[in-house]
Amino acid sequence: MKQLPYVLALLLLSAALCSAHPHQGNRLSREQLIQTGDLFSEIAEQVKPAVVYIQVKKEKKKQARKKPSAFAKFFSNEKSGPEVESFFEDETSYGAGSGFIINGRGYILTNSHVIDGATEITVTLADRTSLKAKLIGADKQTDVGVIQITRDQPPLPTVFLGDSDDLKSGQWVLAIGLPYEFIQTVTAGIVSATGRSSIGVSDYESFIQTDAAINQGNSGGPLVNIHGEVIGINTAFLTQTGGYTGIGFAVPVNIARKVSEQLIAKGTVTRGWLGVGLKAVPISQLVRQNIPPSTGAAIVAQVKADSPAEKAGLQKDDIITSINQTTITGPADLRNKIALSAPGSVVSLHYYRDGQKYSTLVELDTLQ
Repeated sequence: MKQLPYVLALLLLSAALCSAHPHQGNRLSREQLIQTGDLFSEIAEQVKPAVVYIQVKKEKKKQARKKPSAFAKFFSNEKSGPEVESFFEDETSYGAGSGFIINGRGYILTNSHVIDGATEITVTLADRTSLKAKLIGADKQTDVGVIQITRDQPPLPTVFLGDSDDLKSGQWVLAIGLPYEFIQTVTAGIVSATGRSSIGVSDYESFIQTDAAINQGNSGGPLVNIHGEVIGINTAFLTQTGGYTGIGFAVPVNIARKVSEQLIAKGTVTRGWLGVGLKAVPISQLVRQNIPPSTGAAIVAQVKADSPAEKAGLQKDDIITSINQTTITGPADLRNKIALSAPGSVVSLHYYRDGQKYSTLVELDTLQ
C-alpha cells in the first residue's frame, strides 16, 4: 500500500481535535470509529462471497500383514511356524479448511496442507451451494494448493489479488475464513512483520506475520488489505495452548500467484537453481566490507562445482545484496526469489567482494 489509509488519517485528526476540544473530540472519535467499523464491514462484504469452505475425504489403505496362526505357539522350537493373512479395513478420515475463488473459471487458492492426500474434495460456497472440486495441484514446499469447481450459473464471485511486496508493518489487514464449518468469520489486525522465515511450516518461507486472529479452519482463507485486495493465504499460527496467541502467518500472495500459475498450467512446480549455499551476514562483516549495516544481504557459504553460480564467477564469501535490481532481506528471501524464477532465465546479482561492489548475470538451471 502506497499511502496512509484514509481511516487512519481521520483517526489521527480526531486525536488532535480531542486535545483542543474534549467534548467535540469525543463525538468525532465515536464517528471515526463508526466509520472504521463500516469500512471493515464493507471490505468483508466485498470479499466474503468468494471465500469457500473446503472439506476433504482421505482414504488410507492399510497393508495386509502376516501374523502367527493359532497353531504357532505349539511349535516353540521352530523359528517360524504356519502363518495366516490378517486384513484390515481401509482407514477413512476427513479434514477441512478455507479457500478463495480467484477467477471465473472456478480456480480456488488454498493451502497445500488443507488438500494433502485428498481422495474427494467438496467445496461449499457462501450461498451454501456444495460442489465437487478437482485437484489441480499442490506444492508442499510453499504450502500452496489449487483446486477447481465448475458452475455455469450464476457466475462465481471472485477476489482481487493485491501486491504483497507493498506491505509494511503496521498496516491494517483482515483475515477471513470458516473455522467453524459454514460460519464465516472476520478478524482484524495489523501486519506485524514481513519476510518471516525459519518457522518450520514449509521449505520456502517468507511469511507475513499478523496479529489478526487465525484459528484452525482458517487455513487457506484470504488475508486482505484495507483496499479489499488479497495479499496472503492464512496458513498457521503459533500457540502453546491450541488457541489464538496473536501470532499468525500467511503466505504472501505474490508467491502464491507464481506457484498457482505453474500448478494451473502443468500441475507441478519447477524451480530455478543457482547452486550456492547461503547464510546470514553478521553486521560486523557488513561494516568490514564497507556495506551499510542496515543492508539486507546473504553471504555465499559454498559454491557447487559446475553450477550456474560457479559459471557466473561467484565465489565463497561473496555478499549478495540484490537480485534483478531488487534488494533482498536475507538468505531466505534470496533463496525464495531464485526458486520462483524460471529455469533457463537470466538474473542479475549485485554482490560485494573485498569491499568492492560487482554485478554478474546468471543463467539459472533447474532445481532437482
